[in-house]
Amino acid sequence: MDTMQILSVVVFLAVMAAIVTEKIHRTVAAVAGGVLLVCLHVLTVDDAVGYIDFNTIGVLIGMMLFVAVVRNSGLFEYVAIKSAKLAKGNPWRIMLLFAVLTAVLSAFLDNVTTVLLVGPMTISIAGILGLNPVPFLLTQILASNIGGTATLIGDPPNIMIGSQAGLSFVDFIMNTGVAVFFIMAAVCVCFYFMYGRRMVVEADKMAAVMRLDENKSIKDRPLMIKSIVMIILVVLGFVFHSTLGVDSCIIALASATIMLLIGGQETEEIVLGVEWSTILFFTGLFVVVGGMVQTGVITALGNALVTVTDGNAMLLMILILWGSALFSSFLDNIPFVATMIPLILSMQAEGMDVTALWWALSLGACLGGNGTLIGASANVVLSGISAKHGHPITFASYLKVGFPIMLLSVVISTVFLLVRFH
Repeated sequence: MDTMQILSVVVFLAVMAAIVTEKIHRTVAAVAGGVLLVCLHVLTVDDAVGYIDFNTIGVLIGMMLFVAVVRNSGLFEYVAIKSAKLAKGNPWRIMLLFAVLTAVLSAFLDNVTTVLLVGPMTISIAGILGLNPVPFLLTQILASNIGGTATLIGDPPNIMIGSQAGLSFVDFIMNTGVAVFFIMAAVCVCFYFMYGRRMVVEADKMAAVMRLDENKSIKDRPLMIKSIVMIILVVLGFVFHSTLGVDSCIIALASATIMLLIGGQETEEIVLGVEWSTILFFTGLFVVVGGMVQTGVITALGNALVTVTDGNAMLLMILILWGSALFSSFLDNIPFVATMIPLILSMQAEGMDVTALWWALSLGACLGGNGTLIGASANVVLSGISAKHGHPITFASYLKVGFPIMLLSVVISTVFLLVRFH
């Protein structure tokens, strides 16, 4: 290895160590790493900017702005109460409907946003029923990570993979979306045996849920109507973006701009609703990984992986699926995916058909987040909400539920990929 390669690897490992140990905030670590590579002349400023995936950044900013406006209408609370009443106040049906609702919302919204919207409503409904909300919240954490796997915009790793691999919204629906359908069906059966059979409450408590008025949750009816229309248009935009020849970031940013124009909300407040620290984290991380691409480290790693698996595409696919799932259970999946993308692109440049590898990476990285309490941001956020309401979720209690469900999800994904690409 030459000096530049060593420097790029050292900076990358230092940034990873800072992120894993949480001694330094992940955004500061990633941005510092990117700046250091430029200062050390591993990358020029133009090189560094060239490695930033502006399509991913654009989708994230656009969807964050869009959701920040829609959230103010009360639409999500309305849907949650309506779902509880559809279930006739039956706790098992509420658990099932809320898990499915969380999965569907997570396919189109950021997972953290979804659990922030559904979680507090779940705790209040569980309180009316006189039940411990923890089982409900655990099923929602798992459903949010599973649902987020289904689409191009459901989880940041998918946005990154779609952007770099040139995969469309429909490609994701036809691949990860199909796998998620089977996974969600199997997981719902597991939920029934874990919790459903024990959920019995008195009729008067179920009647109390039925007396909830979903209309009171609507904060701004005109905005809610506009939001529903825009959500339909956004989904159609993402479905047809490749046919229209428009990047997914343009769909996201255009929909955010329209919502800002017609929403009648305070712009400053909406802009502050964007997780700018996450955006900066992505920007820095793209540059840090770009350092290893520029110096040829990623190409060397790709060649080594092909050599180890003897060029067997199926073996490589399973290795990426399980490796990314286990890695993502304990560590942030975004740095892992940011490192794997150029690795797979280097294999593609060598003439290998890498289609199956993209789906293995997506399924492994997104589903792996269910493995532990720290595996995904949604897990940490919802367990925090639960603890604030006096119902702490410990690492060990989550592990007993999350890790087996994660393993089941990855086994189903393995079968799906082997059938799909054999």
